[in-house]
Amino acid sequence: MSDDVNNNQARKKRGIIREIIIYALIIILFVFLIPRYVFQMTIVDGESMTETLQDKDRLFVEKVSYRFSDPDRFDIIVFYPYGREDPDDYYVKRIIGLPGETVQIKDSVIYINDEPLSENYRKEQYMAYNGIAGEPLLLGDDEYFVLGDNRNGSTDSRDPDTGPVKRENIDGRVVLRVYPFDDFGLMTDK
Repeated sequence: MSDDVNNNQARKKRGIIREIIIYALIIILFVFLIPRYVFQMTIVDGESMTETLQDKDRLFVEKVSYRFSDPDRFDIIVFYPYGREDPDDYYVKRIIGLPGETVQIKDSVIYINDEPLSENYRKEQYMAYNGIAGEPLLLGDDEYFVLGDNRNGSTDSRDPDTGPVKRENIDGRVVLRVYPFDDFGLMTDK
């Protein structure tokens, strides 16, 4: 009888250890791996994406789709303007120019390959600063031209210190505004 009791106790101990290991793996998955490779929550810091996004909006960023496909024009992305050395130094902007395209801004109009770009998500059209896009700017095979929707209050690809964004520095695509609750919703049609 004591062998059965000892076997049951040993089995229970192994079961408890197995559960602890499973829970530890789940915690590691949710704390470290999923935010790094699948999705993350982020907070807008500043007014550069106004009217679309506001300061302190909380956003859901998915990171999987760009592993299988390229970013599209008008996607709102999170990227590291100076590389990934500082994970707290990221921007939220909209993709305007795609790899291999020529971008130029003249008289507040964005031209892609000499064709004016139609933007229906912005109210204000005037741009006080053309930056490096005042002259035709040919994007490299891995470069994207990004702008904030609040063009007169945004540091973006027009700024020579930021410039075009390398593909490797794009972290993910904004898909959902979580907070404020009154503005909760998908960002795919914004």
